[in-house]
Amino acid sequence: MKAGRIILAAAGLLLLAFGVFRLATEVPLANLIWILIWMAGAIVIHDGILSPTVISVGWLLRRHVPDRPRRYLQFALIMAGLVTVIAIPMIFLRGSQPVVKAMLLRNYGANLSLILTLVAVLTLALYAARVARPVWRSNPHRE
Repeated sequence: MKAGRIILAAAGLLLLAFGVFRLATEVPLANLIWILIWMAGAIVIHDGILSPTVISVGWLLRRHVPDRPRRYLQFALIMAGLVTVIAIPMIFLRGSQPVVKAMLLRNYGANLSLILTLVAVLTLALYAARVARPVWRSNPHRE
């Protein structure tokens, strides 16, 4: 094993030990149980829903979308998925907190729509530039 990997592994294990120590010494037992339930739920959602969905969509894209546009479509889907996963709790919790906690007063549904539109437009622009690039290079009369 290379020295860099050993150093990274040691740093990761030290951070893990520090996190477990802080949880064990500073978090009340009732909260710790809820954290463990939340972590188990996150594992179930990831391994039971997200991973099979990503694999299925990747398989479908591989079968039905040509190579060049597929990588741009995959980029857009990954970005959209990441943004959506972050926004969904905020959308459902909107208005559930007092005005002092202004973070949950924003219109996350509209903001999500805007970001997803930007991701789609940017992806289409990048793909259009990629498709047009060979034409630009092969045109001897370009300026």
